[in-house]
Amino acid sequence: MLRSVIAPRVAVRASPACLFARAYSSAAKEYDTVIIGGGPGGYVAAIKAAQLGQKTACIEKRDTLGGTCLNVGCIPSKAMLNNSHLYHEAKHNFAKRGIDVGEVKLNLAQLLADKDKAVTGLTRGIEMLFKKNKVDWIKGAGTLKSATEIEVALNGGGAQTVAAKNIIIATGSEPSPFPGFEIDEKQIITSTGALALEKVPEKMIVIGGGVIGLELGSVWSRLGAEVTVVEYLPAIGAGMDAELAKAFQRSLSKQGIKFKTSTKVVSSEKKDGKVVVSVEGAKNGKQESLTADVVLLSVGRRPYTEGLGLENAGVKVDAKGRIEMADEQFRTAVSSIRVIGDVTMGPMLAHKAEEEGIAAVEHITNGHGHVNYNVIPSVIYTHPEVAWVGKNEQQLKEEGVKYKVGSFPFAANSRAKTIDDAEGLVKIITDAETDRILGAHIIGPNAGEMIAEACLAMEYGGSAEDVARTCHAHPTMSEAFKEACMSAYSKPIHF
Repeated sequence: MLRSVIAPRVAVRASPACLFARAYSSAAKEYDTVIIGGGPGGYVAAIKAAQLGQKTACIEKRDTLGGTCLNVGCIPSKAMLNNSHLYHEAKHNFAKRGIDVGEVKLNLAQLLADKDKAVTGLTRGIEMLFKKNKVDWIKGAGTLKSATEIEVALNGGGAQTVAAKNIIIATGSEPSPFPGFEIDEKQIITSTGALALEKVPEKMIVIGGGVIGLELGSVWSRLGAEVTVVEYLPAIGAGMDAELAKAFQRSLSKQGIKFKTSTKVVSSEKKDGKVVVSVEGAKNGKQESLTADVVLLSVGRRPYTEGLGLENAGVKVDAKGRIEMADEQFRTAVSSIRVIGDVTMGPMLAHKAEEEGIAAVEHITNGHGHVNYNVIPSVIYTHPEVAWVGKNEQQLKEEGVKYKVGSFPFAANSRAKTIDDAEGLVKIITDAETDRILGAHIIGPNAGEMIAEACLAMEYGGSAEDVARTCHAHPTMSEAFKEACMSAYSKPIHF
């Protein structure tokens, strides 16, 4: 606001808006909300903010939007999981289904190209959504200069200062390093390298039996590699229900994947074109050497905060490097700066980040937002798939909650039998007194899609009987979910 040069000088108390404006650099472009990071949490937050009428910008240093998930994570891995499964089916199972295709050969270059095609289409789609919703994409790396200013080192050179009433940090995560292993993305690789190997390794060691390791280990096992998974804990599956974890390991073992659980990785050495990994028993200390062409490190991920300048704005991190969240509105210690996704507390899942992005923007706009952290599903996209939401039996026992369990095998499901894909089961856990669904755990075909029914029921406080009395189409996999619910409160029909 400009003062008239002929106005008398009087004492005027500046409004909060004026004080805020004075905090801006004169060269800064001003926004209502600026998001740092263009991954699932960041780009969703940016679009939602624009839809709610905010002048919005998203700062992302990659040449494409979508973050790790779309570029080198969820999306390319699912393309490779799907195509490697089709290859495996054609090679091993088509003949028994009456389909003769002759010799089946792998064209790895084309498989990777198909993966890249999916990534390109989706990342360009986000760019189009930004244009449609009038979100400014600032291409560069953002550094906080204060609670209201960000300096962007532009990809094309130079710098730009951006001012915002609200800042949302959504910078995601990166693969955790492992002592004694120097990552080169050729022989010692992360998930990024596992999506771009130029040939199928004869032998692969996967360090870590969680979601990423099991998915990518499955890909290369199907394509012909001899895969060994080394896991420090007694069971695989990143904390899934113990019953499903055992069934899951049995299934993957039948597919040819080897497991060394309760095993500690000690060191690695490159020797004669191979990688030698030294391990020992976590309990008995028995030492052993494993040799492979490629070692995949999948021991988890850590928050990515490099170059953010958190200290400039007074934003705090915890002992694990996660940005601390001060309240349920996703504010940090600085009220104008919020945080969502992998870079803060909670499960490192794209859909969790998306929900937080929408809720954070809604809090900014109208003071209300919603994320139910008890209903955040997890999925492992192997074959069979594994999916779960809510509590498992171990957790409920520790909490002293009385519960009931109902289960139903896909072997008794007509759709699963007709397609000869009947491995696995649906397991429903309910409150012993109210019948309210506390958790759902599925291993089997289309588990990742079926878990949505559990999420919807749990979000509305539904009971097993509510689901069981809802008509499900026949024949479908979802009938197994219905019958598991019947089992939880009464008895199933078909088992």
